[in-house]
Amino acid sequence: MAMKFMPRMIAIAVVGTSAFFGSLAPTLAADKVSFLTSWFAQAEHGGFYQAKATGLYEKAGLDVTIKMGGPQVNGSQLLLAGETDFMMGYDIQVLKGREQNLPLVTVASSFQFDLQGLMTHDDVADMAALKGKPILIAGSSRITFWPWLRAKYGFTDDQIRPYTFNLQPFFADKNVAQQAYPSSEPYQAQEQNEKVKFFLLADGGYPPYGSTIVTTEKMIAEKPDVVARFVKASLEGWRDYIKNPAPGNALIKADNPKMTDGQIAFAIEKLRENKAIDGGDAATLGVGVITAERYKKIYDFLVAGELLDPKTDWHKAFDERFVKDLKIGVQ
Repeated sequence: MAMKFMPRMIAIAVVGTSAFFGSLAPTLAADKVSFLTSWFAQAEHGGFYQAKATGLYEKAGLDVTIKMGGPQVNGSQLLLAGETDFMMGYDIQVLKGREQNLPLVTVASSFQFDLQGLMTHDDVADMAALKGKPILIAGSSRITFWPWLRAKYGFTDDQIRPYTFNLQPFFADKNVAQQAYPSSEPYQAQEQNEKVKFFLLADGGYPPYGSTIVTTEKMIAEKPDVVARFVKASLEGWRDYIKNPAPGNALIKADNPKMTDGQIAFAIEKLRENKAIDGGDAATLGVGVITAERYKKIYDFLVAGELLDPKTDWHKAFDERFVKDLKIGVQ
């Protein structure tokens, strides 16, 4: 009798064992995603590091690798070559890519405006007062904000001096102004006990967004769910970072050991002060929002400055579907 029932008992044991180990089996593997920043790790990248540090990406079913950019890194080239899935981009860069039929698409924005501005000595009243004075700018700035400054304030090309990311020429000449970010160069000046002023270009109407999330048409077509989850988790990271940045800061310093607590704290203060993350349209539409109306302004600015072929299809440069209904951070 015992032999008669043996096969059934073995079958029960096998089923039971399978059920047991099945309960211990890991869930479906997370989707691997890579994100390339625009520079070495800093507070201006905090939302992405926060999302990784606090498990927001993991919760969204994503295994995210954050790669640092740098002076010799061509983000668009790496994105189009499939070396990264997303990159931290810039509207002008994407629209210029579209002019060449490159399939770049902006899907969200970290900041509601570009953080670019001008740093001056403390005796300068406003940006208009810089007409005729030397201004240090990088070569790339000649095809981004400089044409806007020319049109807005009547600046001329003979005011341009080369900016080599060294502040000594600025410190040495009280008549000189230079390009800067509110969270960076003014901090360096403060460390040298130099009194300066900072003028944000966006306050004068400079239209681009800041630190956008850019991907490709292929990624959107083939993995729209991954794009949606990455965008949502990243923007939740920004919402949380501005409230309690400690987790994200730890990862920033791990990636970039040269980044100091003082520099990070100063940068976060400026992001909060300027409402870069939760101001503008984000106050009512949610963190990360991009709109067609705003993109049209960017396109118009570039065309007016003869920086973009008017035939460029600006509608293809962005896709607001991934952010328009999120309402992240809206009370």
